[in-house]
Amino acid sequence: MHIRIQTFLLVFLFIVPAWAQNAIVEYETNSPSTNPSRPGYEVKLNASLVAEGDSIERGLVWRVFRDTLDQNGKIPLVATARGGTASLIVNAGTYLIHAAFGRAGASKRVIVSGEDTTETFILRAGGLELNAETGEKPIPVKDLRFSIFEREQNEDGERKMIALDVEPSKVVQLNEGTYHVLSRYGSINATVRADLEVKAGLVTSAVLQHRGAALSLRLVSSLGGDPIANTAWSVFTQDGEKVFSSRSVSPFLILAEGTYEAVVRNGDDDYRKTFLVRPGQDARVEVLLQ
Repeated sequence: MHIRIQTFLLVFLFIVPAWAQNAIVEYETNSPSTNPSRPGYEVKLNASLVAEGDSIERGLVWRVFRDTLDQNGKIPLVATARGGTASLIVNAGTYLIHAAFGRAGASKRVIVSGEDTTETFILRAGGLELNAETGEKPIPVKDLRFSIFEREQNEDGERKMIALDVEPSKVVQLNEGTYHVLSRYGSINATVRADLEVKAGLVTSAVLQHRGAALSLRLVSSLGGDPIANTAWSVFTQDGEKVFSSRSVSPFLILAEGTYEAVVRNGDDDYRKTFLVRPGQDARVEVLLQ
């Protein structure tokens, strides 16, 4: 399978000027770590995609947890901040802090004791932008979706899902690494897969090549004629597998490259036609009423 891949800087898409507003902080109600009767210290949090990189000033979600279990055996959430660089006031103690940027993230244990502190997170993150075409023609957005998985399979041969039903041209932020991508053209059998590498600080832009086409089906009394109503359609692969059924007068479907048989019932009669799907060659399949 042919794939066109480009890379470009992620920072140009997601970094805004340094004077941009800091993240908005929301404290959990009655948190013991933000008790105003005890001394409070400022914890300033910032993150960058790569070491020595600019601070991310938009799209971050910070979550600050206390590093002790509560009575329910859970780590209590202290505060949440959304935006870029965050500044919050907490009492002395040990905290677990997580920075999320899209589906990328990093965590750190931070000790606050007697003075203000600044913590910098290096996310080692990049982006993945996906598109696809068939027969050198772009596929319409409405007919195309992507799913992103971890590359490695578990003992059952399955991969962990990272993102489902991703739209074309949408940049998904991910930790640096290699990911397994599934592209679906339509909803039947036109799929392709690829392993794609995400590099820190960069967007990997990939165009996957499908081998499928969009079709419409019609039962007609003469070629080019109007479709006949009261029809029930089934489409089978060359191996006899049923891949599509519909009671529409002129159903629309997308199929992978190959040979198929259309079977249409009208009243008590069945009509059949074998047809070929070629990559990128959208077509109307007409079955003659004979």
